[in-house]
Amino acid sequence: MKSAKIPERTVTRLSIYLRCLEELEADGVTSISSKELAERFGLNSAQVRKDLAYFGQFGVRGLGYYIADLKHNLERILGLKQEWEVALVGMGNLGTALFNYRGFREKGFRITAIFDRDPAKVGQMVDDVEIRSVEDIVSILRRRKIRIAVLAIPAAGAQRVTDQLVAAGVNAILNFSPTQISVPPRVKLQSVDMAVLLKTLSYHSVRSDRRLQREER
Repeated sequence: MKSAKIPERTVTRLSIYLRCLEELEADGVTSISSKELAERFGLNSAQVRKDLAYFGQFGVRGLGYYIADLKHNLERILGLKQEWEVALVGMGNLGTALFNYRGFREKGFRITAIFDRDPAKVGQMVDDVEIRSVEDIVSILRRRKIRIAVLAIPAAGAQRVTDQLVAAGVNAILNFSPTQISVPPRVKLQSVDMAVLLKTLSYHSVRSDRRLQREER
């Protein structure tokens, strides 16, 4: 891998490329050019080549990419050649849905620790995982060396719980709490605010309607 800093958007696009390759492999495709890849999935062929070039030379001149080889390399680059233990904080409706999401397990992410602040839930078993109190986050995650956490709790208290995760050694957090939280530079924070995403879609929907109305005049 080159020593240049990899742009965050490039890393995000690698996951998209991997999903595309999985679809191609399922369809029985064994090789594809960057142009064909772009045309099939609505990608930018020049961007595909540029993104992959950060990590080495994967294509074969005149042929393109061997699907299985490129898929293997992207899984290696993304750290998907191992199974990751994940901590889930918040076992409400969203947390329950996330725990039951098969996509995590299929990609090697296993929720093996659950925490909640509700005394009525603490001690209950979900499959074979016991729900523990949020007050136990630091001791449990430090002992088990879990480095990835999913935060699915209300805004109130989200920063406090985040601080506990950081103190426990977590270095990657997927945040579904509808609030801004801060983490030190060593921790990667990815926030998913569904209300914000819907507002963005609303903006584009309104603009599209207005454009259609102008065209109809």
